[in-house]
Order: sequence, then structure tokens, then C-alpha cells
Amino acid sequence: MTESSANKLLNGDACHRTSNGKRSSKNGFVKNHCVFQQPQKYRRPREKNQNVTRNSSLYKKPFSESFEETPLLVAVLTYMGYGILTVFGYLRDFLRYWSMEKCNVAQEKEKQKDFVPLYQDFENFYTRNLYMRIRDNWNRPICSVPGAKMDLVERASHDYNWTFEDTGRVVKDVINMGSYNYLGFAENTGACADAAIEVTKKYGLGVGSTRCEMGNLDIHEELEQLVTRFLGVESSLAFGMGFATNSMNIPALTGKGCLILSDELNHASLVLGARLSGSPIRVFKHNNMISLEKLLRDAIAHGQPRTHRPWKKILIVVEGIYSMEGSIVRLPEVIALKKRYKAYLYLDEAHSIGALGPNGKGVVDYFGLDPKDVDIMMGTFTKSFGAAGGYIGGKKELIDYLRRHSHSALYATSMSPPVIQQIITSMKIIMGEDGTTLGADRLRQLSENTTYFRKRLSEMGFIIYGNDDSPVIPLMLYMPAKIGAFGREMLKRNIGTVVVGFPATPIIESRARFCLSAAHTREMLDTVLDAANEVGDLLQLKYSRREQPRPSLGWMSEENLFQD
Repeated sequence: MTESSANKLLNGDACHRTSNGKRSSKNGFVKNHCVFQQPQKYRRPREKNQNVTRNSSLYKKPFSESFEETPLLVAVLTYMGYGILTVFGYLRDFLRYWSMEKCNVAQEKEKQKDFVPLYQDFENFYTRNLYMRIRDNWNRPICSVPGAKMDLVERASHDYNWTFEDTGRVVKDVINMGSYNYLGFAENTGACADAAIEVTKKYGLGVGSTRCEMGNLDIHEELEQLVTRFLGVESSLAFGMGFATNSMNIPALTGKGCLILSDELNHASLVLGARLSGSPIRVFKHNNMISLEKLLRDAIAHGQPRTHRPWKKILIVVEGIYSMEGSIVRLPEVIALKKRYKAYLYLDEAHSIGALGPNGKGVVDYFGLDPKDVDIMMGTFTKSFGAAGGYIGGKKELIDYLRRHSHSALYATSMSPPVIQQIITSMKIIMGEDGTTLGADRLRQLSENTTYFRKRLSEMGFIIYGNDDSPVIPLMLYMPAKIGAFGREMLKRNIGTVVVGFPATPIIESRARFCLSAAHTREMLDTVLDAANEVGDLLQLKYSRREQPRPSLGWMSEENLFQD
């Protein structure tokens, strides 16, 4: 987790000696990262020699992200914690092997010992010895609308989290900081719910067929026309599942003789789709334009392996907001590289559509770019729209091709009518076509909540990751014991949070993730912040070393005290 001073120069940093009381790192240097004039901290702890130059002329607004360096002591203690857990895990496996301790984990039968193992050794070891200790923090049943507040079914375990049973008690009014309810449309009252009820009465719940057979309703056509207008593209195609939108459409777009360049932190659906395509995959460092450009230049210079023939197409795959890091793609620079090297761009806006931009139209709107510069615009309806499914937008030729070749379009059951109506109503509210300012108000409220919450957490001394405008806010926990402790302590204070560890994150970068919503009031956020501050003090989570503003002394200021 620690690096030499030479390796800490990344993303065009400037290093200089500290003076005038500025806090330095242990080698006496401070790092400045900037797109414009404001300092911008960016660090990827596990990446070395990452020097990314930025073309500020491509940005119409300041672009600020923070990835504060992990303190050395915290990194050492995190490794030690996992080391101790691993030692005790092997000890318990020894006891289970000799039947001195009951083994509850799934195992192959004795006659299957010569088969290919169903479970990877380390993942199986991690599950039974580390994950089980904190399993109570996940899969909690919710028995209400997952809005700004929710009700949880209380569970209890009598065998150390191997099994759970309901206690019969419901925990009421838990503040929901984990759902992707960015604009607050996950609700059972209001315009969206009323419209969905009326559509259910007209069409029913299910369609019972695929779009290309008997499952293409007029409401499907209306949805795709609305999405086309919303995105500002020529045409669009809707799908019933967001994950399948990526995993089933990328194989239709690339194949043998094509090359995929994928960000190292891309979602599992993008990774699966790339693998299913059969195309070679080369991974570039997260949001690192130098790494991406190097791969582009090498691909063009050397061509395909062995034959050195030119690639049929090169597809760059990125996300709008990265849901584990809270970072935003450097889209202006990606588009510039894409144009320079004649590549294609696949943009996944699952978390950014509706949550970014002055009009809620995603990362393209956020940067003020032309949607035509993105070849394949993908997004989901599961977050900002409070529904389900996904879409792909682009040129008409692209969409017509996918209608004929996409497995999701040809073989999947059509979207449910009430789900479609939920999307249509919420999208019209965002666009202002409902005749109200409710959509603009929600966009503004989400932005204000994001700014306020990030600022307060930073002032408290927590290490938080991501872009200043991202509603996804990771709070770093690092140590394995603190993953479960943070989730439990927050729930005791009626706060529902998501804690994340391996394999969703690197094994020593565990974190809690807050997802802000326009439905959160300032009072709710203050309650969450007070609870986080209390739990942070209890668990000693305030690792940040960033300088905080000094409190004013009023008339006892240094200027007044030392005046002649």
C-alpha cells in the first residue's frame, strides 16, 4: 500500500517541498492533482508508474476526484488482521478435517473427488472462515418500499451466521443509505405508482412472449421512442434485465478479429459480456488515459497476434459512474482518444443516467458533450427510475442490427407493462413533460445532498473515495473486523448501510458505501452523519490526514495578537 516518491507521481501530479506549515507525507512531499486551478487528489494504491496527462481544454467544468493514500500503519494492521484470520481459518479447517468441529459448508461427495472441483479453494476457504463471521450484514429481508426509509425483518443466528431465523420483530423506519434510489422514484404512492396501477388494469402483469413474437405491445414502442428523445440519439432498444443488457449485447457487437479494451474496474456484466464475445480483452488502468492510449497504439501498430492483421474493430468499454469507487469516467478524454485512433466507444450509464447532469441525462450531459460521439449508449432503469431493465441507444443501423442479433432481444420475455409505465412516468417527470418542476427539483436536491454529505464526511476525518459530484460515496474501513462492526453499529442506530469487502473490492480495501437520494432530507442526512461520526470514533475509522480548516479565534486571531 506504500510506494516510493517516484511512483506516487500519477495523473500529472506535481511534487514540491512543503513550507508554511503544510502537512507533508513521510518523504517531505505533497501531491497536487488538477484539471484547472483547484488541487485534485487522485491515487490508485495498487497502481504504479501511472502518469496521466490531462487536456484541460476538453473540460467545461472543474473535474475533482479524491483517492487519499492509505496510512502506512492502517495498511500494516489490515494485512495483519487478514493474516490472523487466515491462520485461525486453517486451524479450524484442521479441526473440521478430524471431525472435531462440525463443517456446514457445501462439499463434494467422496465419489466426486476425482471430478473437476466445483469451488475454488481460496474462495471456499474465504467463505467458510472469513465471510461467515460477518454474513449477518448482507441479505437482510426488507418488508417495505426501499425508499428514504424502510422496514427490516429482524433475524437471529444460533450457529455463527450459518443459518438465520426470523425473530418476529420488524425494525421500523431505518434510514436507507444503500439502495440506488437516486431520484427517489422507489415509492408506492404518487404519479408513478398511480400510472403503473392503471396500466396493470389494462395490460396485466406479464406478456408471456418475446418481442419478436406476440409480446410487442404499443407501450414498448412508446418507451423506446421516449428513451430515444431523452438520450438525444437516433434510436433505442429496451431490455427486461440490466445485467443481460451488457452480457448479451456485447457478444452481438464483437467477435473473432475484434479487440475489447476494458477499464479494470468495469462491472461484472461488462466483464462477462466481453468474455462471451470471444474477442481478446486487454485491460487498462482505471480512468488512466495514458494506459488506454498505450493499448490503442500497440493494438494499431501490432495488429492481431501471430498474423498481425489489422483488428476488425476496437471497442473501448467504460462506465459512467463506477459504483464501488464513486469515480466518474473521464469521458472527454476517452472520446478524444476514440476519435484519434478510430475506435468505438461502449458507455455503461447504469449509475449515471438520471443521477448526473443538469438535465439528468447522465455523464454525457454532465460534461456537455454530444451524444453522437458515443457509439453505444447503455444504461439501466433500475436505479434513477425505480424500475427494472436496461436500454441501448445509438444510430438506427446499430439498433436495427441488435434487434436481429441480440439474444436479449430475440429470446427474452418482454418487459412487464407496469414496469414500463413506471419508467415512462418517471422519465417524463425528469424531462419536465409532466407540466411540473418536480424532476428539476429532485435533480437539484440530489446534487445538494451529495455535496453536503461528502463535505461533512471529509471534515470529520474519514477517507472517502470518488468524484465530488458522485452520489456514490465509499467510506474506507480497510480492516476485516471493522466491516461487520460498522454495519452492525449503524443498524443499532437505525441506519441501513452497505458494507463491501472481498471479492467485490480488493481484499485490503474494504469499505462502507453510501448511496445518496433526492428523497433524503437534511434531517435524515444529519442523523446519518451523527451516527457515522459516533461509530467512527468508536471503531477508530478517521484515518484521513488532510488538512482541515482551522477554527477562527475572532478577536484573539494571530493578526490581532501580534499587531503592534
